[in-house]
Parts: sequence; structure tokens; C-alpha cells
Amino acid sequence: MSGSLRKLLIALPMTLLFSAACWAQTTVIEGDVKGEDGKPLPNAVIKIERKDIKGNYKTKTDKKGHYFYGGLPIGTYKVIVEVGGQDRDQMDGVRTTLSNSATVPFDLAASAGKAAAAAPEQDRSMSKEQREANDKKMKEQTAAMAKNKALNDAFNAGKEAANNKNWDGAIENLQKATELDPAQHVVWANLADAYVSQGKTKPGAEQQALFEKGAAAYQKAIELKADDPAYHNNYALVLAQEKKFTEAQAELTKAAQLDPTQAGKYYYNLGAVLVNTGQADAAVDAFKKALELDPNYADAHYQYGLILMGKATTSPDGKITPPPGTADEFQKYLQLQPNGVNADSAKAMLASLGTAVETQFSKPVQKKR
Repeated sequence: MSGSLRKLLIALPMTLLFSAACWAQTTVIEGDVKGEDGKPLPNAVIKIERKDIKGNYKTKTDKKGHYFYGGLPIGTYKVIVEVGGQDRDQMDGVRTTLSNSATVPFDLAASAGKAAAAAPEQDRSMSKEQREANDKKMKEQTAAMAKNKALNDAFNAGKEAANNKNWDGAIENLQKATELDPAQHVVWANLADAYVSQGKTKPGAEQQALFEKGAAAYQKAIELKADDPAYHNNYALVLAQEKKFTEAQAELTKAAQLDPTQAGKYYYNLGAVLVNTGQADAAVDAFKKALELDPNYADAHYQYGLILMGKATTSPDGKITPPPGTADEFQKYLQLQPNGVNADSAKAMLASLGTAVETQFSKPVQKKR
């Protein structure tokens, strides 16, 4: 095989198409705020607190009393209006969706009236025991808020460290977050990702130990939220790194069942891990499975063609003979992605095989008369 062709076959590490951190879909919370005078209230602080760990956000109402906060992860939130440094009203359990923004209006005159009417009546109707129970509940709520703040602080510090590839800092803070609340699947998933990312920077036994910790953290995330296909996908990729292929395929099957529209990509990711770790033979089955699930998956055709090309034999006179179907994979890639990032490489592969590149992939532009 020629030296130039060998260079083409030495591919750069393949990029995985998605991981836990890349799956975020965003949405919007907006609304109008009226003051106690019934008029639109400008410059009111709107605090948006996510209930499932992602973080806290702030914005202000404009001169028309309207607020808008976009780019929020889909989730459940508490929205609070703050005026003069004091919380004046709130709406809990606000659920956002991908298809629609959440509209959360506030009328401070109405809320103030309700509070004023309820307070005297509540004081008169409560016994001593009830007041003591209410005080206890308030203290518990205060403690829970403090714990939630500590949890969010640790989680956000871990995320920031991970963004800066400071894996020691990420692991330290995310571990702290799991201790503050072991029931947060998002924390366990991010901790798993930090372990695996650090493992990729270490050799031998140290790497293996970090992969094992990452796998255990993903198991915990899946235990808490078994219907998340991304967790099964990412857990499978860790298992593949550990050469536990049977277990990895079982997790990918679960991911594909939970999200059939992405099934081909799950197996492509497995193939990418196997190629990047020098296990081309095992990658064959992964790419074939990806193509079985998505026959028009251009990148899977290209990568499968590369693997087949790597099995080509060269005769003494320099003729390259690849396994049957090799040229078809590159032709299919060019049919699907004639101007794709791997188009030039695919054409070079076909040229090395003495195969003409098909050009009837799209209708030619006709000249106007």
C-alpha cells in the first residue's frame, strides 16, 4: 500500500456526536409584573431558581414591566419577584418545555391583599402548638434553602472547573455535591464525566481506576433516572473504554429503545470509541449496526469504509484489493455528503482502488435559454 494512502488511513481521533454535557435543550420563561398600584413595574428583579440542580438565574423587568429569560435548560423552576431587596411574590413548580415558553405573570397588588387578609386570620386560628409547628417548619425551610444553596454552589463550582479542564477541582466539588444530596442524577452524571475525562489523561492502572469510578457514577445516575438515553449512551462508552463490549452493547440497546430517533448515533459513538482505542475489528459491528438502524448515516458509511480499507491487501505489482463492498461505502458517503468534510478523502480512497467517482449525486444546474 502506498505511503500517501497509509497517511489517509491514519485518521484523527473521531469525535463523539454527543455526551451528557451536550444534550441540553433550551427554553424561555417570561411574563409581566404589575406593582401594587396596578401599573407595570419596571426594574423588578426576577430570580429564576431551577429545582433540579442546574442553577440560578436573574433578570429584570423592562420599562413596560415585562421580563424575558431565554436559553434556560428544560426543567422545573421557582420564579420569584424581588423589589427593594425583598421577595414580594413567587410561583413554584414552573415547568418549561421545548415547544412553548412558560409565561409567569405577577400582580403584587393582588398578592399583597391576599397576604394581608390571610395573616390576621391565620394568627387567630392557630393554637400555640400550631404556631410552634409553623415556626419549626419555617426553620426547616430555611435550613433546606441553605442546603440547596450549598448544593448549587458545589455543583456550579464543579461545572466551572470541568469547563476549564481542571478535573481535580471538578471531581472534588461534584463529590461534595453528591454528599449534600445523593439523589441528584445530574450531579452523578457530571461526576462520571469528570472521572472519565481525567482518566483519558492518565496511563495504565490509574486510568483504569478512574474509568471504574466513572462507570460507578453513571450507574448511580441511571439508578436515579433510568429513562435518560444519554446516561445509557455515555455509560456504554465508558464500558467500551474498559473493553466490556457485551455490557456496552446492552446499554446502547437500552438507549436506542428509549430514543429510537438517535439509535444510529448511539452505535456510531461506540464505533468511534473502538476506533480511537485501536480496536478496529470490534468497531466493524458497531458501524454495521449504526447503518442497519440508519442506512443514510453518511459518516458511518465513511468510517466503515475506512475500516474495510485497512484490511486491504497489496500485490507485488502494487494493486490494492480491499474486502468486497469497500468502494460502495465511499460511494454511498459521497452520494449522501458530496461536499462533506470527508469528501476529498473518500475520493482519494476510490482513486487508489481505480474506481471512478460517481457524479450523478445531484441534478445539474441547467443553463437558462
